[in-house]
Amino acid sequence: MRILVMAAGSRGDVVPYTGLGTALRDAGHEVVLAAPAGFAAAVRDCGLGFRPLPDAQAGIGAGGSLLGRAAAYIDALGDGVADAVAEGDAELLVLSATTAPLGWHAAEALGVPSLGAYLQPVAPTGEFPPTVGGTGRPLGRWGNRAAGRLSLRVVDRLHAQAVRRLRARLDLPPGHGPRAERARRERAGWPVLHGFSPALLPRPADWRAGLDVVGNWWPHVPSGLPADLEDFLQAGPPPVFVGFGSMGGAAEGLGALVAGALRRAGVRGVVQLPDAPSGDDLFAVGDVPHALLFPRMAAVVHHAGAGTTAAALRAGVPAVPVPVTADQPFWARRVAGVGAAVAPVSRAGLSVERLAAAVRSAVEEPGYRAAAVALSRRMAAEDGAAAAREAVERLAR
Repeated sequence: MRILVMAAGSRGDVVPYTGLGTALRDAGHEVVLAAPAGFAAAVRDCGLGFRPLPDAQAGIGAGGSLLGRAAAYIDALGDGVADAVAEGDAELLVLSATTAPLGWHAAEALGVPSLGAYLQPVAPTGEFPPTVGGTGRPLGRWGNRAAGRLSLRVVDRLHAQAVRRLRARLDLPPGHGPRAERARRERAGWPVLHGFSPALLPRPADWRAGLDVVGNWWPHVPSGLPADLEDFLQAGPPPVFVGFGSMGGAAEGLGALVAGALRRAGVRGVVQLPDAPSGDDLFAVGDVPHALLFPRMAAVVHHAGAGTTAAALRAGVPAVPVPVTADQPFWARRVAGVGAAVAPVSRAGLSVERLAAAVRSAVEEPGYRAAAVALSRRMAAEDGAAAAREAVERLAR
């Protein structure tokens, strides 16, 4: 089967689909991943086909409201989705949460089935609040569901113009707005696989059939760490990793603070920051595979993005979450709630003293590592890629 996977956003929103794509390719399917152009090399290195989508800054000026900038990006993304399906060769669309509201219409135009492959829970539930746009704090069962419905209405409103433009470009009749299309998919039981661990976030009991939590899709990993990094790791006790992933702007100016905190905590550090310091006890890194690096760490200080949170748990190391935006407060509270991380430290309140104290707790208090190791063992028994293969085979029958 010819499968087109579509994913948009930052690194954590895209690279898990390299793992999903390679699993589907190894099962005998022809797989193309449509993603922002900056990921072309990473996708092709996996042996997958690639088609470009706009990145998060495409066609967007610095001015305007946050919602206005989001709507502008969604318009650009709609054009990218139309271009990605223009060849008309796909027999199945696999859609991320960010591409699904547009991808549904592309699937209709092609006359092919589609499958959701989400990295965050999107469907409303009474068991937890929406993952994006809030503090991550529970609101009670009624409040959680109401907030979840409201968040989807906001998403649908943001997509309204882009959907109209996309349907016109795909020669589809007007009338299927985002909210109506979402409701139609819900009534039909549209299948969605969620690529996070049920050990971290179990499937809500009030979700409809067809919404499944299957385990992570781990990014494709190149072999080996850089030689100088390997030398540093072997030269002393396990260090602490500090990095904020794609939250580069939020990490600006933190180099001196991080260096001071790690030294006050009495630990070595591997630091992934724009102004990362270096020295005998600190090693600055760029893009390094988490799967190879994190198992060598004493703890991981991160922004609590879904992918980085999962990678630290998979490695069985405790975390210090410093959430910034989007779904990060949700995952930060979740990983702390299962005992594998200290309480989240706000980016706004970050200081040498607070970060040093959090790092010492994560490294020295054995309960955090024990919880992380226990979750790691449970995650090792999960096979999200196999679940995806099975779902595709069901659609292929």
